[in-house]
Amino acid sequence: MSSTIRVRYAETDQMGVAYYANYFIWCEVGRVELLRQLGFEYKQMEIDHRLFLPVVEASCRYRSPARYDEEVLIETRVSGLRASVIKFAYRLLCRRNGEPQPVLLAEAETVHVVVDQDMKKCALPEPYFSAIRSTLDADA
Repeated sequence: MSSTIRVRYAETDQMGVAYYANYFIWCEVGRVELLRQLGFEYKQMEIDHRLFLPVVEASCRYRSPARYDEEVLIETRVSGLRASVIKFAYRLLCRRNGEPQPVLLAEAETVHVVVDQDMKKCALPEPYFSAIRSTLDADA
């Protein structure tokens, strides 16, 4: 699944280069949009089931800097799923003038544990589990 953002001035340093921590915010945009494209909203999962998906691990390999006003394509996929753990993988790219292919800005990964309102680990209920699992089947 993919979504796009445009690098805002506030996300850059004096050289017009995006601050490294913003990549994780952009990953969140991709993750929330992936869930929305699967037919449910993260916010609704919190309200209806009192379930949360805190990040327990995050990594990012930076390849090329994102710059002010560039449009960034966020490719998001589920790379692992267990009853109470979801792993997302991301590729952040942009098209630049003169480049025949999109430029890879970064590759990232986040790991989330499903917890209840008391922060106790629990299983991801249906229909969320099946919807997310279907993306793994589609990638195979």
